[in-house]
Amino acid sequence: MKRRVLMLSWEYPPRIVGGLARVVAELSKQLVKQGCEVHVVTADHPGASEHETDKGVFVHRVKTQTDWTPDFLTWVARLNFGLLQYAIELHRKTPFDIVHAHDWMVTDAAWVMKKGFGIPLVATIHATEGGRMHGIHNDLQRYISQIEWRLTFEAWEVIVNSQHMLKELQGQFKMPANKLVVIPNGIDPDLFDFEFDPEPLRRQFATEHQKICLFVGRMVREKGVQVLLQAAQSISAAVPGTQFLMVGTGYYLDELKVLAGNLGISHNVHFLGYVSDHELLRLYKVADVVVIPSLYEPFGIVALEGMAAQVPVVTSDAGGLIDFVEHLETGVTTYAGDVGSLSWGILEVLRNKALADKLKSVAHDKVKHIYNWQVIARRTNELYEKVLSEAQLIGQDGVASTPPQPLPVAAPALVSQKSKNKE
Repeated sequence: MKRRVLMLSWEYPPRIVGGLARVVAELSKQLVKQGCEVHVVTADHPGASEHETDKGVFVHRVKTQTDWTPDFLTWVARLNFGLLQYAIELHRKTPFDIVHAHDWMVTDAAWVMKKGFGIPLVATIHATEGGRMHGIHNDLQRYISQIEWRLTFEAWEVIVNSQHMLKELQGQFKMPANKLVVIPNGIDPDLFDFEFDPEPLRRQFATEHQKICLFVGRMVREKGVQVLLQAAQSISAAVPGTQFLMVGTGYYLDELKVLAGNLGISHNVHFLGYVSDHELLRLYKVADVVVIPSLYEPFGIVALEGMAAQVPVVTSDAGGLIDFVEHLETGVTTYAGDVGSLSWGILEVLRNKALADKLKSVAHDKVKHIYNWQVIARRTNELYEKVLSEAQLIGQDGVASTPPQPLPVAAPALVSQKSKNKE
């Protein structure tokens, strides 16, 4: 009998806000290929079907979020009620073997499925509020951090995508190392293997001899776009006419446009907003360098996309990027937040063809053999097997638990032993 997996995620294509949507989609599709039956229950998206099958993955989009909500947290609460409505109905028809929850926004639904139906829970923490915001500064952030902690507490095992995230969860939530497992994100290099004449698209942004730098990501402070714009001044002076393509949306977008104007580089910077996957694949093909200047980056899947597209990548040394971007081997690593360092790294690639060719070759080989979804899904499936075996031996509620303290910072005593986390 196929293993039935309930995947809970607040985003799934075509709803793409960050990297989480693509991770859930690609992991789910590959798990299906490896013999699992995967049901993704997720938020609605305009124009998307309520129920569809996406390459073997059963996708269910919550259509009950029609009521007006006064704020973000109320919307999240309504989302969780909708997720539960779908998940319970599916479970009653044919029981799920395991619940896999992605990030804090689905915590309540995952928790109820675990406690109400005795289904072992695995969680993936893609990022933390404390990490994104460089600390907890207000009540909203404190609340989100508390919910993140609750998800890690309730989960049997917690997946993180980098050594950086492992240390972050140990530091913030005092999690035991034997409850954490590092399984990196991946990319399908075959997505970039298609015939394409890049010249017509290049000519939309640059002349024959001009260079193109590509940024892909959310327009938020932690992605470091402001650092890239400041670096663009010296880059344009050293390599005249260099064009900067900025793909993505976010709360910081308007301020970034103003900054580009104040720096006098608006004629070199193209804010493209949201682009489709079809368009994005082609933008990678016309770029001379992909830049990831993040100030905070749990993993950095855009770097993998650049490597798979055989475009040299220049990154910061933030977070999980240093797990797989080897300086001057698979990319160029610069100091996070340092305009001079970022300028140097980009210019190294733009002015040194031999280095650029080496980076493309070595990085593409590494992506094909290590960071591919087949390997990642197999490791995830093996973790499911481990959790299910342990749950059968111990029992889902085989160990008494202590009620959690109100804040993550007050919870170390509750998570000092792995067994206490497996209610």
